[in-house]
Amino acid sequence: MSAIPTAAAASVPATGHLKKVLGPLQLWGIAVGLVISGEYFGWSYGWNTAGTLGFLVATVLVAAMYTTFIFSFTELSTAIPHAGGPFAYARRAFGPTGGFIAGFATLVEFVFAPPAISLAIGAYLNVQFPGIDPKMLALGAYVIFIALNWVGVSIAATFELFVTLLAIFELVVFMGVVSPGWSMANFVAHGWAGGDVLDGKAISGIFASIPFAIWFFLAIEGAAMAAEEAREPHRTIPLAYTTGIVTLVVLAFGVMVFAGGVGDWRTLANINDPLPQAMKVVVGANSGWLHMMVWIGLFGLIASFHGIIMGYSRQIFALARAGYLPAYFAALSPRFDTPHRALVAGGVIGVAAIFSDEWITFGGQTLTANIVTMAVLGAIVMYLISMAALFKLRCSEPGLHRPYVAPFYPVFPAIALGLGLVCLGAMVWFNTMLSLLFLALMALAYGYFRLTASQRAAAAHDAMLSGTH
Repeated sequence: MSAIPTAAAASVPATGHLKKVLGPLQLWGIAVGLVISGEYFGWSYGWNTAGTLGFLVATVLVAAMYTTFIFSFTELSTAIPHAGGPFAYARRAFGPTGGFIAGFATLVEFVFAPPAISLAIGAYLNVQFPGIDPKMLALGAYVIFIALNWVGVSIAATFELFVTLLAIFELVVFMGVVSPGWSMANFVAHGWAGGDVLDGKAISGIFASIPFAIWFFLAIEGAAMAAEEAREPHRTIPLAYTTGIVTLVVLAFGVMVFAGGVGDWRTLANINDPLPQAMKVVVGANSGWLHMMVWIGLFGLIASFHGIIMGYSRQIFALARAGYLPAYFAALSPRFDTPHRALVAGGVIGVAAIFSDEWITFGGQTLTANIVTMAVLGAIVMYLISMAALFKLRCSEPGLHRPYVAPFYPVFPAIALGLGLVCLGAMVWFNTMLSLLFLALMALAYGYFRLTASQRAAAAHDAMLSGTH
């Protein structure tokens, strides 16, 4: 593991190394917790586009992509256990430009996902405190969880495991409570976009809903960014990823099917709190079950919000340590050995996004839907370059120590790559303006990358990035 760049080390005393404190259960908690807010909100916007049956088809395709992706991605994360995650794999496979593309895409995913989640936190709390602006509640969430991540990864990961377990329990309770009011007739009514038949409009709706199906699983790969802090990464990472993806697939389909069958699902298709509203149909507005759903349901949102903050801070830290961002952000807290400046930097961007109605609300979608789509664009680009890196490293470094080998190679990574390309094509087609914004941001970032070659040359040598020792 490399030390932080000299400039950063000189400005803030720190060890330069992240502490190895995470066990398999904690890493599973991070992997699932990063994602689990996707079960609580965001996905229902896909119903607005595709209908329940159309969105079910989209979710099956996306679940297949994620399952094959995770089993393949685990090979990379165990062979190269680096805080940069996908950035490190692409840098080693394709050189500095490959590292730039993966690093930029991962930053977009992990910096834009938290503001969407914080807005949902604000919406959930607004049910109990209607007099408080949800955006101010979202801002408060940033302050609290940046502070929690600042004080140490062991404390942060233990908290993440606790809230993740509570969130899973709450989703199981939700399915049990609404089951008496569930009917297949409700779920399939108006199930295809444009009517009750699978026609051209319905197929178009399926592809348009892909970003919201991805939201069910978005950011599970972020556990790789805690690889430098994992004990025995060759063992803990495969355990966390394989059990994590199974957990999330079961919960995603369960929540979607149960929520869609308790009434007119169209009332849930364009809101940030579909689960409390679905439960309200069954138990009434004054039920204790509903209040429990709101309060414990917050833990699902908090688990992902907190976990993704942990993820973006490690990504910014790793990019700065390698000279892709200013060395200032590679400093660690002298007291807690956490990337405190990276935590704050990502938070500033996220808060700006929360209050960005004027520039990111377009295309007929809500602010939350557009932020979700922007995060998903970054994720898909990162998935594609990660799978390409897997193929490249198999050819260029056949002797690389691989404690975990992707099963059914090359079939699984090829499926993940192919479905990823389908998803990217569909997203660009149906989200032209956001795709152009994504490209504009990438062009600006690439301009910075081209101007800072000397910064990367001055960064401390990192064997995991170059493959040299």
